[in-house]
Amino acid sequence: MPSPVLGTAMAMRSAARHAVLPSALPPCIPGAFLRGRLSPRVPLVPLCRAASSLCRAASSASASAAGGYLPPLFSVAPMMDWTDNHYRTLARLISRHAWLYTEMVVAETIVHQKDNLDRFLAFPEEQHPIVLQIGGSNLENLAKATELANAYSYDEINLNCGCPSGKVAGHGCFGARLMFDPEFVGDAMSAIAANCDVPVSVKCRIGVDDRDSYEELCEFVDKVVSKSPTRHFIIHARKALLNGLSPAENRKVPPLKYEYYFALLRDFPEVQFTLNGGITTIDQVSASIRQGAHRVMVGRAAYNNPWNMLGHVDAEVYGMPTRCVSRRQILESYQVYGDSIIGQYGQSRPNVRQLVKPLLHLFHSELGNSLWKRKADAALRHCKTVKSFLEETLDAIPDSVLDKPITKEPSSEEGYFADVDSLMPPRYAILTNCSHGSPELVAAST
Repeated sequence: MPSPVLGTAMAMRSAARHAVLPSALPPCIPGAFLRGRLSPRVPLVPLCRAASSLCRAASSASASAAGGYLPPLFSVAPMMDWTDNHYRTLARLISRHAWLYTEMVVAETIVHQKDNLDRFLAFPEEQHPIVLQIGGSNLENLAKATELANAYSYDEINLNCGCPSGKVAGHGCFGARLMFDPEFVGDAMSAIAANCDVPVSVKCRIGVDDRDSYEELCEFVDKVVSKSPTRHFIIHARKALLNGLSPAENRKVPPLKYEYYFALLRDFPEVQFTLNGGITTIDQVSASIRQGAHRVMVGRAAYNNPWNMLGHVDAEVYGMPTRCVSRRQILESYQVYGDSIIGQYGQSRPNVRQLVKPLLHLFHSELGNSLWKRKADAALRHCKTVKSFLEETLDAIPDSVLDKPITKEPSSEEGYFADVDSLMPPRYAILTNCSHGSPELVAAST
């Protein structure tokens, strides 16, 4: 368990952190956004702060009444250099209920930067529900990092066992390489769970190199479950090839085997599994849930086309009203957040370029998108605020696009997982810990 002294100190740091980091405005005030460019006549900061307080109060009351957040039916994958605080703020402005993941934070970074943790772990409270992903292969450092991170009130702690990058799985000896040692992963998850008070999970591939059979995947899951409280696995439905392929190629070259994922649901009925890999549209998300998927995680598609992916999540996945009204409102809200934190961690940390980065895909495939990106490239050479950047570039986007509500196109992907049942491998019946097997499997293994 975390030490009482450290826990108290970190709780105080966490409270101070929430007081310092600005709140992002949910787009919930009709009439506050004018046509044309972002208008300097609108008193954005006071208006947004008041609206943010009202929305947080309503959100807190709703969460309290429901006993917590809605379940993680949909989540945005952890992506290095992509799912930082700025992107997560944009994502939360678009979807209230999607679960967000941090970039992977290496355990040693947390341990060695314990006097500068806000830079790596702080986030605005509106980003809940949010999961911290950590990486590492040293049990002591994983335990210490989890203890330090626990005070930041993440909703889950996840261990990276799926990254095939040479820096991670090669020189770092963690990420996907950890799948070679399920005993260690079980010990690591036990240490992580002992040092936090939230659920823990593992993100992994379906195999690594030539260890890619369904039985070997089951042995990995079984061992981790038997040695730790882990009851949630995020399964990237491709194997990882640690030699000869780049991380980008590892997301495309190894074939998808969704049948492995759905077989895990059958063979480990007391474990929750999230499906990841190859899902690029909201209709594929819905199709996987109809097929029986517990949960779905989307990566690049949620970053490269955030409006059309995340904008549908609340209504299509959760059956809740969408918070999105228009991209103009999203930008107005994001501008307040961005300009309030420029230079927060020293000169140019963050800077306008870093803050604008997640916005550049907001008009994916829309009229004016190419011109907007050209103007953005020029504006980023001299603009010192997000507001000045938007004022200089948004005239590239027609009002009809800026003010268009989220719309859903007809889909032909109803049967995306139709063949998965016929492809599933035979049952896995050799369970280390029969408590998480079904009665049929327990009988088969005795």
